[in-house]
Amino acid sequence: MTASKRLIAASLIAVALAGCKTTGDIVVDEGVGISAARSVCPAVGIPDYTGDVTTFSAPGSTDSRAIDVTAAMTNVRTQCNDTGDKIYATATFDVLATRTDVRGARQVQLPYFVTVLRGGRAVISKRVGSVTLNFADGQPRAQASGQAASYIDRTEATLPADIRDQLTRKRRAGEADAAVDPLTRPEVRAAVARATFEMLVGFQLTEQQLAYNATR
Repeated sequence: MTASKRLIAASLIAVALAGCKTTGDIVVDEGVGISAARSVCPAVGIPDYTGDVTTFSAPGSTDSRAIDVTAAMTNVRTQCNDTGDKIYATATFDVLATRTDVRGARQVQLPYFVTVLRGGRAVISKRVGSVTLNFADGQPRAQASGQAASYIDRTEATLPADIRDQLTRKRRAGEADAAVDPLTRPEVRAAVARATFEMLVGFQLTEQQLAYNATR
């Protein structure tokens, strides 16, 4: 595996783990005992180094004088329908772009990916789409919108009953495990990871573009 591929894998994992800060948190309830607050809907985010892209007018060049188009993905908004056996999650986003040569009208297509990650590591699916930017003659800026979507099996995103009971069982002062966080138990931690999904969107970058984003 190349350095850049290792980098994107690490980025995906980092974002996936960051997405768990609000989904699946353990909160103290009534002083003693814990309860689990989590959703079957996936967390949605943009992996590090994939939220912007730079193209160059000279093939193979990364010189600032050869920059052609720069674009950034922003305003990610999510919706989730979790009423059926298949959870349907969507993410919409805007792409804001700037070009250096403003002569003439120009159309630019930029590819993006949507990946579903399970347990912070396992890639369940990946799709590639594209957004089209239309620069008017004499204008340096353009904007476009895109959408990503995915289906997740509800049963796979649902914690088993015994694990849910361990997470939500009231604990009273004096009990042997009153102060023990169930997530310290390997079987509980593994079950929560298996039931945790993330939907990640970003630009579909070449290895050179990814390396450029990571090192500039």
